[in-house]
Amino acid sequence: MFKKLALFFALTACSLIWAQQDSIFQLREVVLTDSQLKNFSDTQNTSQLNDSVIQKNQASLTSLLRYNSVIYFKENGNGMVSSPSFRGTTAQQTAVIWNGININSQLNGQTDFNTLSTRDFNSITVRAGGGSVIYGSGAVGGTIHLNNDVSFKEKFENKLQLNYGSFSTFGANYTLDVATDKISANASISHNQSENDYEYIGFDKKNENGQYENTSFNSHIGYRLNRNNEIKFLSYLFDGERHFSGTIASPSKSNYLDFNTRNLLEWTNYSGLFTSKTKVAYLTEEYKYFENKALENFTTGSANTFIAKYDLLYNWTSKIKVNSIVDFTRNSGNGSSLSNNIREIGSFSLLFKHQIKDKLSYEASLRKEVTSNYKSPLLYSLGGNIQLLNWYAIKFSGSKNFRIPTFNDLYWQGSGNLNLKPESALQAEMGQVFTYRRASLTATAFYSKITDMLRWLPNTSGLWQPINTDNVSIYGLEALFSWNKNFTNSSLQINGTYVYTVSENDEINKQLIYVPFHKATSSVAFQYKRTTFTYQNLFNGAVFTSSDNAYKLKEYLVSNVSLDYKIGTKKPLVLGFQILNLENKPYQNVLSRPMPGRNYMMNLTFNF
Repeated sequence: MFKKLALFFALTACSLIWAQQDSIFQLREVVLTDSQLKNFSDTQNTSQLNDSVIQKNQASLTSLLRYNSVIYFKENGNGMVSSPSFRGTTAQQTAVIWNGININSQLNGQTDFNTLSTRDFNSITVRAGGGSVIYGSGAVGGTIHLNNDVSFKEKFENKLQLNYGSFSTFGANYTLDVATDKISANASISHNQSENDYEYIGFDKKNENGQYENTSFNSHIGYRLNRNNEIKFLSYLFDGERHFSGTIASPSKSNYLDFNTRNLLEWTNYSGLFTSKTKVAYLTEEYKYFENKALENFTTGSANTFIAKYDLLYNWTSKIKVNSIVDFTRNSGNGSSLSNNIREIGSFSLLFKHQIKDKLSYEASLRKEVTSNYKSPLLYSLGGNIQLLNWYAIKFSGSKNFRIPTFNDLYWQGSGNLNLKPESALQAEMGQVFTYRRASLTATAFYSKITDMLRWLPNTSGLWQPINTDNVSIYGLEALFSWNKNFTNSSLQINGTYVYTVSENDEINKQLIYVPFHKATSSVAFQYKRTTFTYQNLFNGAVFTSSDNAYKLKEYLVSNVSLDYKIGTKKPLVLGFQILNLENKPYQNVLSRPMPGRNYMMNLTFNF
């Protein structure tokens, strides 16, 4: 199979050389690293969060998506480990995509959303539904896209953001953005820290041992070699320390250190009707866990990932696009409970898009992986987009997606199971899009059937091991609403989301734990001249905390308000003040781990 992939790579390279003889070039001011997100997502819901929304939320990706998307987050206390449930799936079934690269952990299969600072990215997009054909393992419930798009529009900009608030919480971000028509460079550094010692409302206790501190560095540089060739280098580093807080009944003395790096080199060539991208990426992840921070005893784990990818887009006609992707991935992992192991994966994807008429299009795709660690199914997707009226459109799609076993699943000493199969999911969705003037409403019904779900369960000897055990049926409805209106000296913007989700284990017909039936968000932003007032609401329905649904956490409704004032016009200084959990409500999204009551944050943003 690897020989066949190499042959395909050679053939596509040859076609590229021939295409150069008839080169048609058009200068591009912005170069997208994750071009599939733009070119092959017309049949699924995508929501891009703009800069103003990002700035009005806390720096963590958890906070941004909790208040501005349908995703439910299970957070082990403020700032602690945070994992998503997207359309009723597990944390390992939501993929995080950094500039087109899947960055879910090779050790546990998920991303901790509190280890990602939103200030480090200039584009954040939520893509609902299956995406494994393009993005590989874990893209079952949906994908979160963190992009650093390179711009060749001349500019020289500096931004410094500072915030300070309750519980000795401090944050800072500095971003430099410089570009000409030949070169583009962007660098940002973020630092966040907090004592995080908030009171537990209703209990005579504090959140002890919950302090955290992290620093991230993000940079990307693009260089236009000539009119046909561009090269980009992107890098991201995260260094964090968290003292994991305990529960109401059980204190903690633990400490957790994690260090992650991501590097990506990309060469883009424009040749006639062909656009090719050659990518080489190297990712690392490492952690140390101290059960007792006062002692030197700790456990550790690390993983390295090398990715080589060739992406060839062919604009067959003005209405037909064909995209082929060949990639090779090599993972290695080891740790206190993992021997040194290596996994190699080769894959080939073929994407097709046809704009039949201005108001009718469809997309189809296939993917096949080859590896010695598991037997990969053939993945596929098919969807359409029909604009029936100027104000009414229909989207529909179906796909097969999967999640592969992680290094912990396969190789954990004494418990790993080499006979595991990938989880697979058959999915279908249909959405209706209503637009009228400045208002937009999207309502989507979705269904998913997951088989061979992986769970860690005790065997006959009492030893916990991962096995393919569960089949899960998921169905529901999600709605996205937006409306805005500009007046002479002011503007008003209203956004809202709602999702109803049933996610049941087929054997016992019970809702999966930590999947709410209902979740809703809303926000109102009113701007008058230089002042902006924002009000946010978050409603999370009750969630079950046991698989037999005997115990649950009750629903909660919390709200935030913020006020911003701009001083100056061209490059304004922005002063901001936020009140979080305005009504001082007690709530938990994980059993026995209360979240903060009313707290405050001051913000200062310099643009120069």
